[in-house]
Amino acid sequence: MKLLAQGKINDYCHVIGHIGYPAYIVQGHHKNMMIDAGINLLAPKYYTDLIATLGDAQNLDYAAITHSHYDHLGAIPYLLKKIPGLAIVAAERIQQLLSKQSVIDFMTHLSNIQKPLFADIIGQEDVSLYSFEITMPVKEGDTIDLGGLICKVYEVPGHTRDSLAYYFPQIKMLCPGEAVGVPQGMDGQNVQVEFLSSYEDYYSSLEKMASLEVKILCHAHGFVYTDDDVVSFFATSLKATEQYKNLLLEYLDKVNGDIDQAIQVITQEEYDKKGTIHQERNAYISNLTAQVKLIAKDYQYIKG
Repeated sequence: MKLLAQGKINDYCHVIGHIGYPAYIVQGHHKNMMIDAGINLLAPKYYTDLIATLGDAQNLDYAAITHSHYDHLGAIPYLLKKIPGLAIVAAERIQQLLSKQSVIDFMTHLSNIQKPLFADIIGQEDVSLYSFEITMPVKEGDTIDLGGLICKVYEVPGHTRDSLAYYFPQIKMLCPGEAVGVPQGMDGQNVQVEFLSSYEDYYSSLEKMASLEVKILCHAHGFVYTDDDVVSFFATSLKATEQYKNLLLEYLDKVNGDIDQAIQVITQEEYDKKGTIHQERNAYISNLTAQVKLIAKDYQYIKG
């Protein structure tokens, strides 16, 4: 079954925020965890939704980040002001990125592009992005006990070097961020491939996650898949990943390996003309640029 990422998933998991930038609240018997903290512009909504879900936002114990992009950790600074004791769970290398003002500035730039969409949510509140401390750095094999639920951490690089997936074996639920790709279209049938740091790592991570027993797949944007649709999605995503790599190679061949020209042509043909990719255009081009450069390097259009 394919469900919109909103409301109650089961007795242990609720979705808060916005369907485009959902955060998953996982409730154990003793501890509560929020997986991903979306875009900073939605921070006040995440907070009020936390109160509605947990009764008191102070009952949130952990905020777990799947990876270092602005639309997955954006609300953390705001939430830390409201919930000072909140433990921040993430890959250790994210701390290095957050220490760079240039990274914070670029995240803010990407976020501000969408500001008109969420102006009514922000109001007069300060939702600025700034560096914060990863108080609970985690790695492959680490576990977090929520009481009756164990969260197992898997390293799933490829989308980013710091990508993590959080798996709850008792309820067979996986929260992978964008390490599995992003469902596209109103029916979630197509997959937007999301390797940004390594094609090979991304494909291997997909295979790793597909080997887990997953009955609930909580996507980073838009949808939650259950039961047989989880298996179907992984198969579709693996196939789409190979096809996308071949598509990029075809475009590079057409322009004799000219990376800038390939990016321009792909944007026009795949984004502008088709109109089926539901991602902000600047973010799409930023991701596409990284992908084309990776494939060009792997297949020796460029070296180094």
